Order: sequence, then C-alpha cells, then structure tokens
Amino acid sequence: MADVNSTQVVKEMIEKIAKTIVDKEDEVRVNLVEGERTAIIELRVNKEEIGKIIGKGGRIVKAMRALVSAASAKFNKRIILEVPDA
Repeated sequence: MADVNSTQVVKEMIEKIAKTIVDKEDEVRVNLVEGERTAIIELRVNKEEIGKIIGKGGRIVKAMRALVSAASAKFNKRIILEVPDA
C-alpha cells in the first residue's frame, strides 16, 4: 500500500514546477484529494497564466502528467493531475 507521504511528495513537486513556470507564484494553488487507491492533484493558477501551464499544444501539462504517472507507478497508487479551466 502507498505511503501517506508519497502523494504529498508528488503534490510538492507539481507545486514547485508550476511556480517555476508562472510569473505570479503566490497565485499557484495545489489541492490534493486522496482516496483509498487514487489521488487527484488539482493545479490552479491565475487565469492569465493558464496558457503557460498548458504550453504550446499542451506539451507542458502533458510532461507534468508524465512525471505524475511515473511517480504514481513508483508509489503503487494512481495519481491524476487535473488543471481546471484548461
């Protein structure tokens, strides 16, 4: 079974990546909703900067999801990255 801190590590990783990408770091919000076998990481940024998170053709958000997917395989728990307003 996955460690309680495993999803927290992934959440912090996504938060650091997002804060590096956007200009308004203080408006980055990352919420974690955990279930028994699945966790959802919800990333919210300023509406003006959502394009920076998505990237051209969705490349940046796809790369972030690939990192989350790799981490979820390591921690043996399904973790999903959601970007509302995207």
